[in-house]
Amino acid sequence: MAYDSPITNRPLLATMGLYNKTVVSEFILVGLTEDSRLKCILFAIFFFIYILTLFQNLGLVVLISVDRKLHTPMYSFLRHLSFLDICYSSTIMIRMLKDLASNNTSISVAGCELQMLSYIGFGVTECFLLAAMSYDRYVAICHPLTYLQIMSRKTILILLVFSYLGGLVNAFVETGFSHFHLDFCEERPYIYHYYCDVIALIQISCGDTRVNQMILFSFAGFTEFSSLLVILVSYMYIFVSVLRIRSSQGRKKAFSTCTSHLMVVTIFYGTVMFMYLRPSSAYSPEQGKVISVFFTIVIPFLNPLIYSLRNRDVKTSAQKMGMTLLKKVRRFGIH
Repeated sequence: MAYDSPITNRPLLATMGLYNKTVVSEFILVGLTEDSRLKCILFAIFFFIYILTLFQNLGLVVLISVDRKLHTPMYSFLRHLSFLDICYSSTIMIRMLKDLASNNTSISVAGCELQMLSYIGFGVTECFLLAAMSYDRYVAICHPLTYLQIMSRKTILILLVFSYLGGLVNAFVETGFSHFHLDFCEERPYIYHYYCDVIALIQISCGDTRVNQMILFSFAGFTEFSSLLVILVSYMYIFVSVLRIRSSQGRKKAFSTCTSHLMVVTIFYGTVMFMYLRPSSAYSPEQGKVISVFFTIVIPFLNPLIYSLRNRDVKTSAQKMGMTLLKKVRRFGIH
């Protein structure tokens, strides 16, 4: 089938409005590369990153759950962030590693929908969770005396439920409009990506995708800007409160509690906005793959590193747990 350009990958028949809708049996994921040698190298690299991602995030979940000193609102949110990173990276990377190790890169329609539903749900939930974490930092710095009263278990539960519910709603709406309302001209369409990405599916559709793009842009835009607005307003108040602290040491101590979160927010939102809030005319499959690798693989790997390396409580807790496990191993070895 002829395509109008390598940028859009839309069939020429679609641009003229002349096409026959075909019932799709399965999709073919083009993947990162077709070079067999490069596939082996990428498999080794990404497998190593995935194992480290699981180890780091799972370690944070266990550490925060076990250590009572970390049973605070901030670490409660951090535990859920690590859980989301595990789920999000697994949704993408397990399938990607399978395709890198195999010549068969076909994916069923149901499998494609499930992957799309999962990564959108977890990704959007993480957006709202990062906003909730910024509110937590605002209360901790601007209202320290009433912090525990404001950030009660009920408040934390409401923020978590809202985050997960927002992710679920976005996932069902965007998945529904990206597949059930798209027309394809082949039984086995090629997706120019390494996973079932919404934009990649829209680009290979034969029909009019203006409604789909509008829905995608609206929901992605609302999610991004509403959560980002909460973050910006929270940090505006935080900066004002920090500047009012007279001692430089006090300002440094107050602001140090926010640096890890700020780093994660900057990396996460910068990548998401560049990826999903661009016009379709500016979309490039190869560029989309590179951005997606950073968004789906690198960020879940970096998040636990950022929080653990810059957090004294987490490092202290990890050292204590390590010493405790080492003592138990030694006792077991002796007996």
